[in-house]
Amino acid sequence: MTRRTSAILILAITIPTGIAWRMLPLHLPYFAWKYGGSALWTVALYALIAAITPRLRPLNLALVSALLALLVELSRLVQQPTLEAFRRTLAGKLLLGSHFALKDIAAYWITIAILFLIDQRMQKTSR
Repeated sequence: MTRRTSAILILAITIPTGIAWRMLPLHLPYFAWKYGGSALWTVALYALIAAITPRLRPLNLALVSALLALLVELSRLVQQPTLEAFRRTLAGKLLLGSHFALKDIAAYWITIAILFLIDQRMQKTSR
């Protein structure tokens, strides 16, 4: 299976799982709900970038993912009316979130580090 195909399959699983995680009454503990959702969002981000740029080395993919995750989190500090209106929509909530939190950046980067290690191992075994 190619990297692009794997990434698309991961996206097809992760996106509905993440939406269900955040939207359905699963009665998860707050920590699991909050950071599990953040981890799923990060997996989707990493997989999207891998699908778009399948030849990117795992380290570069991780760095791009970490930078984009940081930029999305920092964008929450921007109080622009059009952006705020988008954040109030379902798509805006799922894609951008609503409140800035340093802990979210840590959750994204920890998830990216784990994904990098998995991706690196998979790249080595596929050679």
